Amino acid sequence: MRILFLGDIVGPPGVTFLKKALPLLVAHERIDCVVANAENAANGSGLTASIYRKLREAGVDLMTLGDHIYKKAEIIPTLQKEERLCKPANFPPDAPGRNFALMQTKDGTPVAVISLLGRTFMRAVDCPFRAADRVLKELPPEVRVVVVDMHAEATADKYLMGRHLQGRVSAVLGTHTHVATADEQILPDGTAFICDVGMTGPYDSVLGRRIDRVLGTTITFVPSAFDVAEGDPRLAGVVVEVDAATGKAASIRRVMLDEKGLAGLTAQTQTPSDPRRVDGP
Repeated sequence: MRILFLGDIVGPPGVTFLKKALPLLVAHERIDCVVANAENAANGSGLTASIYRKLREAGVDLMTLGDHIYKKAEIIPTLQKEERLCKPANFPPDAPGRNFALMQTKDGTPVAVISLLGRTFMRAVDCPFRAADRVLKELPPEVRVVVVDMHAEATADKYLMGRHLQGRVSAVLGTHTHVATADEQILPDGTAFICDVGMTGPYDSVLGRRIDRVLGTTITFVPSAFDVAEGDPRLAGVVVEVDAATGKAASIRRVMLDEKGLAGLTAQTQTPSDPRRVDGP
């Protein structure tokens, strides 16, 4: 099976571009399951119930959230009700939301997604390693395909989680820094890994925010609103091929799609702009 995992969706430009691009990309790549980090979808911080529905209608099957999960309090009832949306599993037990998201693909294959928050340069949270071990025990026994969203600042946190879970999950995929890394690989025993899958949103920006606002505040120390930028929207993520019977990953490939690539995809004249692929042993 083929899983498309999309990086942090940022604001209206990210949502709008995803709605246009995702159906075409799913068909072109023969995707069976789409997972996306949606914690920045609501104007750059948080998620609302209406945007959750828009993303589901666009074709996102499962969604993860990170440190901005409760920035829009209206998402809490959705977190408590929906099985396809999860909180970071190393949040306190009383924090609203599920410890994992779960779905079945069209052929009946169950897929689970777990979100974890790193601890380096992040808010204080419970141990992500112990949380991962606990949630894996909570999953139904028939679930073999498991994707972990490691939402962290430090690359060390992400590599450590990849090594901690290698052979026990299908993929450990990094989010949060909004910058795609070039370290995609298949770890021993069939776990796909990358430090960060990148951002789905406006790239004429500083990590999705207006350049003038961020730069001005950085230079002058005068606070300003870090509004979401608009220019050069792109979709970024990875395609992971997984053996549905074993849950082992066979390959991982980065995907970056901009307006030009979308036009080409619409005309079915070109593939996503990064055709590289890393195969397992």
